[in-house]
Amino acid sequence: MNKAFEGKVAIVTGGARGIGAAIARRLAQDGAHVALTYQQSSGAAEALVDLIKAAGGSAEAIRSDAADPAAIQAAAAGVAKEHGRIDILVNNAGIALFGPVDEFSLEDFDKTVAVNVRGVFAGVKAVLPHMGHGGRIVNISSTNALRMPMLGGAVYAMSKAALTGLVQGLARELGPRGITINNVLPGPVDTDMNPENTEFGASLHDYLAIKRHGRPEEIAAMVAYLAGPDASYVTGGNLLIDGGFAA
Repeated sequence: MNKAFEGKVAIVTGGARGIGAAIARRLAQDGAHVALTYQQSSGAAEALVDLIKAAGGSAEAIRSDAADPAAIQAAAAGVAKEHGRIDILVNNAGIALFGPVDEFSLEDFDKTVAVNVRGVFAGVKAVLPHMGHGGRIVNISSTNALRMPMLGGAVYAMSKAALTGLVQGLARELGPRGITINNVLPGPVDTDMNPENTEFGASLHDYLAIKRHGRPEEIAAMVAYLAGPDASYVTGGNLLIDGGFAA
């Protein structure tokens, strides 16, 4: 069994469901202690922790609002106090609010930016005091940062595109400290928030070179690569895993 993360401490934001849950399971399977944060899905979060522990892994669930920088900082400080450091941060928490510009409220604009952009930046700032040489930061962005063919997705696409500039700039700052930072850009992934077996889900296949949704475990594998020792020379990157959506 691969134990690339034996002795490592990881935080996965929004880790109770979907892609985040798959990432938490993969990192724990490979030896990391995983602190997964959630806002509302307490039942799912605790069930996932139990599942990880039953498989021989180590995990904990922490309630933390990704739109609240103070909550993010408190979560990171608590993990570092308990475990001595933070080696891996996966900024997975995000929201997707769609609507035509004439109807899209400024409140929803601010909410999108607060979670998808400010939350990522706050997460990075929160872990850096506890992260040393060899640290890994991975942000879950979206293929929509590069291509948004559907109506109503402008603000969501903008929020994910913003991570490109953020990561490219932070890569320059963090590289001398031995810390890498990258974005993963998934395409449609079969989760309860974006199920493949619906009329809308099936319609997305028209945009894909590989005519299916991705699986959460496939995204988790990309994250595990970026968080592991084989990716020590990869930073400032935007890695597509989208079935050819943006091709």
